[in-house]
Amino acid sequence: MKQTFLRIERWTSGFSMMLACLMLAIASGLGMFQIITRFVLEQPAEWTEILIRLSLIWMVFMGIPTAFRQGAMVSVDVLYRWSQPGLRRVLDWLVCLAALALIFVIIWWGWDYALRGRVQSMAGLESLSMFWGYVAMPIGGVFCVFGIIANLLDPQREELETAT
Repeated sequence: MKQTFLRIERWTSGFSMMLACLMLAIASGLGMFQIITRFVLEQPAEWTEILIRLSLIWMVFMGIPTAFRQGAMVSVDVLYRWSQPGLRRVLDWLVCLAALALIFVIIWWGWDYALRGRVQSMAGLESLSMFWGYVAMPIGGVFCVFGIIANLLDPQREELETAT
């Protein structure tokens, strides 16, 4: 069961990281396009700014699951270093539960924002609903749940200061 969950988590984290990299590439490409149209052609493409912003939002929420999986969560490093192995596991559980509580709030309110934003259009791209900006929160949050639980089952601790 544990290995099956970790295999599913590897797929979900890999997929979310691939999307995060794609969103970074899109933001970079649109940024270059915006610079060329604005300063070389002297005809700015205003629509690129909102798409850059949108892709950066998606990049962040798709990249967070990998950070959670690698143990880059908010944790109490000093307590972890000074505590006994039995207490470390208790700290792992506390950090996991706190992170899950935060992510469930993000999923709940992110979905609420996305639903409310359906009727609102993006400035500069009136044909695109704000739903697509806000829905990055609950989708990224669902991917984060897999990373948080996987880090509890198989801790990696890949932060520089806590790497073992």
